Amino acid sequence: MGTVYSDKEYHVQLTAGDVGKYVILTGDPGRCKDIAEYFDGATLVSQNREYVTYTGTLCGEKISVVSTGIGGPSAAIALEELIHCGADTFIRVGTSGGMQPDVLSGSLVIATGAIRLDGTSKEYAPIEFPAVADYDIVDALRKAAASINADYHVGVVQCKDSFYGQHSPESMPIAAELAQKWDAWKRCGALTSEMESATLFTVASVRRVKIGTVLLVMGNQTRREMGLEDKICHDTTLAVRTAVKAMKILIKSAK
Repeated sequence: MGTVYSDKEYHVQLTAGDVGKYVILTGDPGRCKDIAEYFDGATLVSQNREYVTYTGTLCGEKISVVSTGIGGPSAAIALEELIHCGADTFIRVGTSGGMQPDVLSGSLVIATGAIRLDGTSKEYAPIEFPAVADYDIVDALRKAAASINADYHVGVVQCKDSFYGQHSPESMPIAAELAQKWDAWKRCGALTSEMESATLFTVASVRRVKIGTVLLVMGNQTRREMGLEDKICHDTTLAVRTAVKAMKILIKSAK
């Protein structure tokens, strides 16, 4: 599959050789520079729209960090174009909102699968096809989180396209439907809510590449609704450290 519109990948503005086969994905472009500081010799390679790319090395292997912006459509574009450039092993680092009462703010969630409430993945696979993470990456993330004594959970996450459909459902014409489904996801055991993994997992399956996700739990609206303490946490350091350590595990196991 070739590039579209130009000799570079149109949105990320990259070509083969600009990125490593190992890539950390993050939604926020402002987070890329901080993540790149964990690499050796990282430099800014490209900056276009919501897509910022730094490339360096880790354990002697070329590795990159690329921002995807918010939501499935922009995340799918990033993943597709990075695959065109030769990347094949990805870890998403992101933020989320806890759904179970014991998933506390400041803790991590390692996703084994994602509920496909996004629209983008439906253009890749029938809705019956599950959005699942690569087992080896999930295992590497779990080992990495344990090694730094992070409080973490492993399981299914919920992915949606509307941030305010979650946080202000009563203002939507389909308020009853949103509330009913949110309750169902919680009763099914969904750990936390975010906006990209369902798309990324589905695209990765279709394109035959490996991907996983580690998320910071920023807060937990279920706890707030129950009148329980819910401190808000914005510090993604533990999630980033977990992703970097997991990449080291994957790189070393491939040698």
